[in-house]
Amino acid sequence: MAKRSIRMVLITNSSRDKDRVYSPEGLLINSLEPLIVNPGISNSILLTNLTDFSNWSRLSSLWPLLYGTSCCFIEFASLIGSRFDFDRYGLVPRSSPRQADLIVTAGTINMKMAPSLIRLYEQMPHPKYVIAMGACTITGGMFSTDSYSTVRGVDKLIPVDIYLPGCPPKPEAIIDAVTKLRKKIAQETYTDQTCYQTRTKYFSLNHRLCLLSSSVDSEKYNKQMINQSSKSLLNSFFSRVDNIEHRLLNKKESVSKARK
Repeated sequence: MAKRSIRMVLITNSSRDKDRVYSPEGLLINSLEPLIVNPGISNSILLTNLTDFSNWSRLSSLWPLLYGTSCCFIEFASLIGSRFDFDRYGLVPRSSPRQADLIVTAGTINMKMAPSLIRLYEQMPHPKYVIAMGACTITGGMFSTDSYSTVRGVDKLIPVDIYLPGCPPKPEAIIDAVTKLRKKIAQETYTDQTCYQTRTKYFSLNHRLCLLSSSVDSEKYNKQMINQSSKSLLNSFFSRVDNIEHRLLNKKESVSKARK
């Protein structure tokens, strides 16, 4: 018996199945059994195509880049422990976007953090995937109400594959989201991956977000957003001043007429 997470897994010692790990339900973990055409062939020989083998290798070794900004991310940290043991899915957190193929966003995204998030996403190699974790990431949450600095949904910046609602979502829900993403990767083809690279991005008109080029320049983006915000503030300020002057003139005219 070998201890895995919160359950016991039986390891058989026969010559044929000595390298296989069986779960209590009798299913293989990360199984390649559907790809074997002839059961009589030795397990050292595998008959499959390049697409299925590539999808199996990618779904079995997802390396996530963790982008947590708020309390939802604490729920993801509990997956590292032995109770949930997310290592069994091949998830290895990376600190560099160039070594990651999955980014998990959790928490509120504000306008100043938007350029850095886009830059991290653009630095990830293809194919890459996004999981939006929590209500604040998906819709902006309660912070988006009458807020000028909160992005109302991370999908306004980068394309999202899996939406994980909750405030915060439970660790079991995170595992379910990873499982659904693995199923999606298992059914992908080369055409799906190329279409995914050219997906259109939709932006919120309220935030006046601009589409960035492939070479993301965060300083230029920040200056552009500052100029837009300063112009809008000046316009609103001058409009209010004009309204105040107009009201004062009306009051003076009414007072002068009353005296006459």
